[in-house]
Amino acid sequence: MSIPNPTAPIAITMGDATGIGPEIIAMAFLRCPELVRNCFVWGDVATMRRALRLVTSSEMALPVAQIGAVPEFAGVPTNCLAVLQAGPALPDLPWGRVNAQAGEFAGLCVVGAAEAAISGDIAAMVTAPLHKEALHAAGAPYDRFPGHTEMLQSVAARRMGKAPVDVPVRMMLANDELRTVLVSIHVSLRQALDAVHFDNVLETLLITHHSLGKLLGRPPRIAVAGLNPHAGEGGLFGREELDVIAPALQVARAKGCQVSGPWAPDTVFMRARKQAGQEAEFDVVVAMYHDQGLIPVKYFGVEKGVNVTLGLPLVRTSPDHGTAFDIAGTGAADPSSLIEAIRMARLLLTS
Repeated sequence: MSIPNPTAPIAITMGDATGIGPEIIAMAFLRCPELVRNCFVWGDVATMRRALRLVTSSEMALPVAQIGAVPEFAGVPTNCLAVLQAGPALPDLPWGRVNAQAGEFAGLCVVGAAEAAISGDIAAMVTAPLHKEALHAAGAPYDRFPGHTEMLQSVAARRMGKAPVDVPVRMMLANDELRTVLVSIHVSLRQALDAVHFDNVLETLLITHHSLGKLLGRPPRIAVAGLNPHAGEGGLFGREELDVIAPALQVARAKGCQVSGPWAPDTVFMRARKQAGQEAEFDVVVAMYHDQGLIPVKYFGVEKGVNVTLGLPLVRTSPDHGTAFDIAGTGAADPSSLIEAIRMARLLLTS
């Protein structure tokens, strides 16, 4: 498995062609030319040209240059937006509608960029939003994946000669104020409760310790949220904290993790929030399920949130929002979260 080369280019996957992905990419290239230097789009040339027409009055403000392979990017002038054509050219698809063709193309972009990242051809991948319903409508093999994380896990496992279950990954959502890591990701709430078992909790703690420790340059201070109200109140409101979470914490501490809890989930996120002039008590909160961990981060500002996949043999970040079909094609989308995702990818490459 290749070690990421920070001097290699960064690929930004286009996401769903009918969502806001193409236009926020176009905005990022127009607004932050220094940040996106050495970045290219893994997507569709025609779709990116359409997005540029949407967000700028002059198509020549940022010419699009098509490349057929990653090495060709080196010959693209710096004042161009390079696009690696991921598959057959897309037609002008209607904005803001679920489309199987768009879903298939988005999946194709993710798999292609992931393969390139694992091979070391690109330094990292930043993924613009895809639409889960469109991905499912695309059929096999993309309908097997609830989203980016599971797809990337599958690609990595195949390249490593392992089953996906043997390549554990976790989602970290982060902004300037708060970081959370999730024990389970895109499953029903009932399945998420079943996922709160000793092995899953311990694995999450170890992945968080290892991955965030590389970023911070020291062991992270990990707070663990309880599953039940008031973290179970000594067993009165549920025994998961006593029978599952606390034993996992004990083993994690023995393995060198700086971990505490389980804390009441309705207050622990405020204790981990970094505010101006104040030091947060914790570096990260491990949450037991998707909404428990993501609602606090998104409340503090979706426009600054970044999704980081921990545990992969590649660097992958993404914006903290979806395809926003309701505003796609209007030019009203905010590229801030994508810009932060690019910044975070660069930070991860140098940590």
